Amino acid sequence: MDIQLNLSTETVALAHASEPLCVDPDRSIREVLELLKQHRVGSIMVCQDERLVGIFTERDALRLMASGALLDRPISSVMTPEPMVLHPIDTVDTAITRMSAGGYRRLPIVDDQGRIEGLLRVSNIMRYLVEHFPKTVYNQPPMAQSPPQDREGA
Repeated sequence: MDIQLNLSTETVALAHASEPLCVDPDRSIREVLELLKQHRVGSIMVCQDERLVGIFTERDALRLMASGALLDRPISSVMTPEPMVLHPIDTVDTAITRMSAGGYRRLPIVDDQGRIEGLLRVSNIMRYLVEHFPKTVYNQPPMAQSPPQDREGA
């Protein structure tokens, strides 16, 4: 089975997308932080009328806490609006490319009307790769070590 062929033909629907956690844009930052903690997730989708309008991640939370921001403001004031998204027909290769290029660890999957259908995380892709290509994943040679900088011995 050719890994590159499968990555460029199979859709993200096969990559074990997670169920996203969604909140209203008017929820307070404090409430959203509590939901992140309670559900043990790294991101929350901000949805209005079932449509994705933004995303709030643990990276955003760390930046807020480091700056001492007020936590009683609405999440819409600090979310990332109009995040990069995937569509159910996008390929796994497209997802990997977008994640790699943008430095994203998760991407929402939305339909043509912008309604959230799932959340694709890096761990979902890793699970997909291991399940579909176990020989390729498990039989990788070890990383070659770089030669020592200083000469050893006499």
